[in-house]
Amino acid sequence: MSAQGAELVNQQYLRDHALTRGFMLGRPVSATVTPDGKKVIFLRAEPRAASLRLFEYDIDSKETQELVTPQQLLKGAEEQLSAEEKARRERMRVSVGGFTSYQLSKDGSKILLPLSGKLYLFDRATKEARPLNAPQGVIDPKFSPDGKSIAYVRDNDVYVLSLSSNKEHQVTKGGTPTKSNGLAEFVAQEEIGRFSGFWWSPDSRTIAYQETDTSEVEVWYVTDPAKPGQAPHAMAYPRPGRANAKVRLGLTGVNGGRTTWIEWDSAKYPYLATVTWPADTQGASLTICVQTRDQRELAVLAVDEKSGRTRPLHIEKDQAWINLDQQMPRWLKSGAGFLWTTERDGSLALELRSPTGAAVRTIVPPQMGYQKLVHVNEERGEIFFIGHPDPTEAHLHRIKTNGTDMVKLTQEKGSHNASFGRSDDYFVRTSLTADAMPAVSVHRATGEQVGGLPSVAEEPLFAPRNEVLKVGSNPELFAEIVRPRNFDDTKKYPVIVEVYGGPTANVVKGVRDPGILLRQWLADQGFIVVAIDNRGTPGRGRAWERAMLNSFATITLDDQVSGLRALAQKTPQMDLTRVGIRGWSFGGYMSALAALKRPDIYRAAVAGAPVVDWEDYDTHYTERYLGLPQQNAEVYKASSLLTYADKLQRPLLLVHGTSDDNVFFLHSLKLADALFKNRKHFEILPLSGLTHMVPDPVVMEALWTRTVQFFKTHLGDPE
Repeated sequence: MSAQGAELVNQQYLRDHALTRGFMLGRPVSATVTPDGKKVIFLRAEPRAASLRLFEYDIDSKETQELVTPQQLLKGAEEQLSAEEKARRERMRVSVGGFTSYQLSKDGSKILLPLSGKLYLFDRATKEARPLNAPQGVIDPKFSPDGKSIAYVRDNDVYVLSLSSNKEHQVTKGGTPTKSNGLAEFVAQEEIGRFSGFWWSPDSRTIAYQETDTSEVEVWYVTDPAKPGQAPHAMAYPRPGRANAKVRLGLTGVNGGRTTWIEWDSAKYPYLATVTWPADTQGASLTICVQTRDQRELAVLAVDEKSGRTRPLHIEKDQAWINLDQQMPRWLKSGAGFLWTTERDGSLALELRSPTGAAVRTIVPPQMGYQKLVHVNEERGEIFFIGHPDPTEAHLHRIKTNGTDMVKLTQEKGSHNASFGRSDDYFVRTSLTADAMPAVSVHRATGEQVGGLPSVAEEPLFAPRNEVLKVGSNPELFAEIVRPRNFDDTKKYPVIVEVYGGPTANVVKGVRDPGILLRQWLADQGFIVVAIDNRGTPGRGRAWERAMLNSFATITLDDQVSGLRALAQKTPQMDLTRVGIRGWSFGGYMSALAALKRPDIYRAAVAGAPVVDWEDYDTHYTERYLGLPQQNAEVYKASSLLTYADKLQRPLLLVHGTSDDNVFFLHSLKLADALFKNRKHFEILPLSGLTHMVPDPVVMEALWTRTVQFFKTHLGDPE
């Protein structure tokens, strides 16, 4: 095949990858077993249309039926989203349209469908969907536990709509853009992992809602410079060491009226981390978790629902920081107490605490690599969880509530997740393995497979040649290497490092997913592509992760360099005189940092949406690792890319969405300005109108093409 022909084939694959969202469109997502255990509701798009539709799978007959499409409900109109809903989806990393979520009523008879800022109710018996009389702009709709009403937020207040009358009434009053009711604040959504700001009581008579006061928070503006006639979007953005939103939690009747405010020491514990309102649980009440600003202390508080007073059940402490778990506490209906996760003994463990908060027993010990809770079957005394000692894998396990008789329910190497819904008898499993793209299957609680949700996705035309291995010592690092499919072991190849390197995410996975497919495509252009998980990344224990405390710019980069060298010792075809590096977000920061601090190793870098100056990122994330800038000025300076702007010697391409509301475009502009004033040569590629995500297929294809051209120019071909 000629070089020109190879280029055409490669370009076509990149186009296919972009249009199919990495061959993920058409695969089942958001699957839920119905309460009767007979059907599975799920969402699925067409292979090249990023709009999710609603389906039902019959477990016995194995037949699938489409229930309703977004187009049927919109009747040909375009989908419309409010600025608030767009921002919420950005926080949740949702980049598709159509039915992006749904909710089953408690009895499973009806499905609530938010679409284009409005609400629809689908009746599973009649197979009909009717519009609900809620105005445009509804956010975070939820069924009441009794299934008779829907609560939601619009215009900064909580409303309830009666399903019998199809009429709404206002529950909270006085909400404004700077003092909203029922909405989670920015850091709750972006960093804490809590996307909701109101909660139904189990008896459907009361609503707990968050009041958020952002009047003292800095206002930043997000705009699209390519549209100067369009007004900028204002948002309260809390930067390190500056004012956060003030949050309090109130209780009010479903018909509104007087609010009982929950009392806790909000000066000491300003962050409302989790809210749990257990149903049918002996001895349990509304429970909240609140966190100190330095994130080293987390208080579990029981709420007296009449007076609003609280009493402490447990105080979790950590000398560095506490990783929040939105699933905890998980109250047991028997009255035995609540489940809790802790890293107190070196790694994440699952334990039982009494109704008063006293430690009872460890259920899943630290050495098991616990990751998340899946389901509790109290009648059988069983807990299902995801975990594995190796961070490159995740498996479903079943264990007795007394910590005995643990059984591993997934055997195939890879990452598996599962969900039960309200049925104890069946679960849906999503499996990512090395040999196939993600698949969704249906299983009995014993683990026996009884079906599979059908995919209509296109399949990639090649299998990636990726290998996961451990390299180096002190520390020993997980690494992944991808060789070209036409690999010639007599040649020396330029190397590209795919990096993230930050907390909360790993890049070494060993499974077939969109990320590894792109790495294979990149390798096929004439590179060896590698990924390394340095200290500070999750899944290897408390000390490993906390090694990043007070420094983003030392251990992370040192481990990347040592891992690269160790990998080259095992792979002599890697040419360490021609190493490039690319990443996005924290990975963009790491890429730019590598070019600035280690030009002896990294000869070219592509930095996407990099955080440049950590004083310009948000409070909850940054202060967790670096503390307050007023107290740790030198830490912030050492972690800032601006500190090293005069050191640039290697080619650097900065890429950034001009409307990014997470890592603002400001970051790349500040670095570009510093480099320019230091007489340094660099390139900058603004992505017009794009945010922190790059879902646009045309932009995605063009960006990867530009990336390869950049590395080809500066690293060359195999020799």
